[in-house]
Amino acid sequence: MKWINFLLITLAIFGLAISIASAYDPSPLQDFCVAINNLKSGLYTNGKFCKNPKLTNPSDFYSTGLNSPGNTNNPFGSSVTTLNVDKFPGLNTLGLSLVRIDYAQNGVNPPHSHPRGSEILAVTTGTLYVGFVSSSQDGNRLYAKVLNAGDLFVFPIGLVHFEFNTGPTPVVAFTVLNSQNPGLIITANTVFGSNPPINPDLLAKAFKLDKKIVENLQKQF
Repeated sequence: MKWINFLLITLAIFGLAISIASAYDPSPLQDFCVAINNLKSGLYTNGKFCKNPKLTNPSDFYSTGLNSPGNTNNPFGSSVTTLNVDKFPGLNTLGLSLVRIDYAQNGVNPPHSHPRGSEILAVTTGTLYVGFVSSSQDGNRLYAKVLNAGDLFVFPIGLVHFEFNTGPTPVVAFTVLNSQNPGLIITANTVFGSNPPINPDLLAKAFKLDKKIVENLQKQF
């Protein structure tokens, strides 16, 4: 009788382990993957081929990609320099991306989100106003702080967030994301700059704006 009980407990634990293992979908590394039956016409985009470990060297795990300041002479007054697996081969399969952001006075990194990665930001020089907005399930609450050199702030995966230089000097910040392809959705570009454009009547109703204002915004993006 004891071995039967032991067998039942073992099967229950095994079944629970399978249930837990299959309850979570692995994070995708592309925006979408349309199923195709003809494998010859398929395209593999979810990763990179790997270099023979015997042929690797220290240079594969080294980069100077974030040394130089970016050009902030643009409408946003900011520059985002991304260091991902395409520029830094040693990052492949490690689930990491790095970013340098330069902000001129009043420079902004507009509201955006990363559908496949959380992000932690560290300010090295200047003063930066940052924040994110929770989902509607949490009441669309704003979580914002003013950061100074040495301060850090985390943006949870998928939530809309932003940064704004409110100080008198330029700002430099560095971020790390826990995905080698976290994705980027700039809110305004997505809503007003889609291709083809979203029906302006829909946007006017959704944003409670005059249709002419919506059409003007669509022209800008």
